[in-house]
Amino acid sequence: MLANGGVAAICAILAWRLGGAWLAAFAGAFAAASADTWGTEIGTLARQAPRSILTFKPLATGLSGGVTIAGTLAEIAGAAIVALVAALLGIAAVVPVAIGGVAGALVDSIFGASLQSLRRCPACARDCETDPHACGTPTVARRGLAWFGNDTVNLAATLTGALVAGLLASYVPTLRP
Repeated sequence: MLANGGVAAICAILAWRLGGAWLAAFAGAFAAASADTWGTEIGTLARQAPRSILTFKPLATGLSGGVTIAGTLAEIAGAAIVALVAALLGIAAVVPVAIGGVAGALVDSIFGASLQSLRRCPACARDCETDPHACGTPTVARRGLAWFGNDTVNLAATLTGALVAGLLASYVPTLRP
C-alpha cells in the first residue's frame, strides 16, 4: 500500500503546503501506479507471450519485467486517464502527468527485469518471485537483489512518475495548467 500510495501522499501534503509542481507530482505518482496496474492486468490476459523488456526473450506470464503490446497500450491508457482527470479537476496539465505515468511504468518494467529478486522453485522447475513457492518448496535466488521485491519496484515507479511529472510541470511553461 505504501509502495503505491506513499509517494502520492507525500506529494499531496507538499502540494497542500507549497502548491505548484507538487500537484503535478501527486498526479504523476498516481498515473504511474495506474499505468503499472492496467499494464499488468491487461498484459496477463494477452494472447501473446510476454517478453523481457531487456532481452526480448519470452517470459512466463506474470513475471516482472515482461511486456506485451496489449499491456503497453494499457499502461498508456491508464496514465492518460489519470492525467485527464487531473486536468479536468484543475490539478495539473495532461502532458506532464501522462508522461510521468508512462515513465514510471517503464521504470517498473526495467527494474522488474533487472533489480527485482527472481527465484526458482527446484520442485516445479519454475521461476517465481516468492520464497517459498506456491507449492511450499523453498526457492533459490537466480538474479536481482534479495531485498529488492515488488514493493520496492512499485515505490521506484511511483517516485519516477512524481519526479517526471513535477519536473516537466516546473520547467516547461507550456505544460502548466
